[in-house]
Amino acid sequence: MLNGWIIIDKPVGPTSTQIVGAVKRALREGGYAKVKVGHGGTLDPLASGVLPIALGEATKLSGRMLDADKAYEFTIAFGTETDTLDLEGKVVATSDRRPTEAEVEAALATFTGAIEQVPPAYSALKVDGKRAYALARAGEDVVLASRNVTIRSLKLLPGTGRGTMRSMVEGARLSAAQTPGPLHPSASPSGPPPRPGEDLVTLTTQVSKGTYIRSLARDIARAVGTVGHVTMLRRTKAGPFGLDSAISLDKLEESARGRSLEQHLLPLTAGLDDIPALPVTPDQAGALRQGRTLIGIAAQPGLYLAISGDTPIALVELREDGLRPELRVVRGFNL
Repeated sequence: MLNGWIIIDKPVGPTSTQIVGAVKRALREGGYAKVKVGHGGTLDPLASGVLPIALGEATKLSGRMLDADKAYEFTIAFGTETDTLDLEGKVVATSDRRPTEAEVEAALATFTGAIEQVPPAYSALKVDGKRAYALARAGEDVVLASRNVTIRSLKLLPGTGRGTMRSMVEGARLSAAQTPGPLHPSASPSGPPPRPGEDLVTLTTQVSKGTYIRSLARDIARAVGTVGHVTMLRRTKAGPFGLDSAISLDKLEESARGRSLEQHLLPLTAGLDDIPALPVTPDQAGALRQGRTLIGIAAQPGLYLAISGDTPIALVELREDGLRPELRVVRGFNL
C-alpha cells in the first residue's frame, strides 16, 4: 500500500478532480492496492504546474497543504478584462492604454505584503450556500466580500511584453476550448485573441493561502490605468513541493504500468518539512496511537512530528498546562 505524495505537473485543461481520477486509474491499472487519494490545492483548468497528490495516510495532511504558501508564474494581457478574469470569459471592459514595463514594476510595491483582495465572481467560494461560479453562470450579480491575503514576493520578468507570449496564449486558448472547466461559463473562449503589439507581462509571485492570481492580475492592470486578464498561469511551488519533483501524466501512467511508481513517491513526512521531529519510545508510540495524552515531555511548546525509529506516529502538539506539559495527538498515522 502506498502512503506518501506524488507530485503531478498538471497540464492546461483538466480539473484537479480529474487529475485525482487519473491517479486512481493509474494505480488500479498498475495493480496497486486501493488507497485514498486526494489533492493538496485546487488548480483552475487553465492553470498548469505543481499539484500535490496525497496517497493513503498522507491524505490526512491535505488540509495542511491547502494552508501552505504557493508560488506562481502568470501572464497579464492588457487591454481587455473578462468576467472570469482569464481566457475563457466574455469581455466586460476594454482600454487602449498599454503600460510600460517600468510602470508595471513601479506598481508592484502596492501589491506586496498584506493586502485586501476581492475574489473573482467565477470562483468556488460559496454565497448563501451556493458556489459563486454557479450563480455567475446563471446570470446573477455576484458580490464577494474582500479578504485579507499576503503577497510575500511579486516580481516582473523583464522582456515579456509586446506579444512575446503570443504562441503560449494561443495554445492555452486552444486547450481551453477543448476542455471546459467547472469554474467557467462555456467551453468556447469568447475573449479576443491577443493582437500584434498587445502588451503582455509575466510576473512571479509567492502568496499566502486564499490568494486569487486572477484578482491580482485584474488589480495590477487597474492600478496602471488599464484593464487586463490572465493568459497564462503556472504554479511552480505548493508548500515544500516544486517542479523539480513533479512528473507528467504520461510518466505517471508509464510508471504505474511498469510497477515503478514508488520511484516517484515522496514520503509522508515530505509534507511536514517545517515540523521538527520528536523521537518517542515504543511505549510512548503505543500510547499516542491510542490517542492518549503524554505528560512530562521535555520540549518547547508547539507542533511536532512524533517518530519511533523511522516510523511517523502522529502529528502532535505540546501544550503547557501549568507545570505539566501535555503532548496531545493532532493527527495520527496508521503506519
